[in-house]
Amino acid sequence: MSQYWRVTLPAGVRPPFEVYVNGVRQELGQDYRITGGELLFSRELVHGKLGPWAWFMGIWGIGTYKRNDEIDIRYELDGRPMVAQAQEITPP
Repeated sequence: MSQYWRVTLPAGVRPPFEVYVNGVRQELGQDYRITGGELLFSRELVHGKLGPWAWFMGIWGIGTYKRNDEIDIRYELDGRPMVAQAQEITPP
C-alpha cells in the first residue's frame, strides 16, 4: 500500500482551486490527488518546526536552513479570491 503525505482542504474550498508547494504550482494527477477532502502527495513533504534553539539563534540574526515545505491553496469563496497559506502536513 502506498503511503501519502496529507493536507486537509480548508472549509469552503471547492474546485476549481490551485495548489502550490513552496510557491510552485502543482498539477492534479501528476503531483497530488484528492480523496475525501484531503490532498494526497506521494513525495515526501517536510513541515519543519522551529525549536527553542532555532528561535534563540533567530533573535541574533542567525538563520536556520532546515527544510520546510509550505502548502498554499488558492481558491474563490463567494466570488472573492482567497489563499489558505502554510497548511498543516500530516506524514504517513
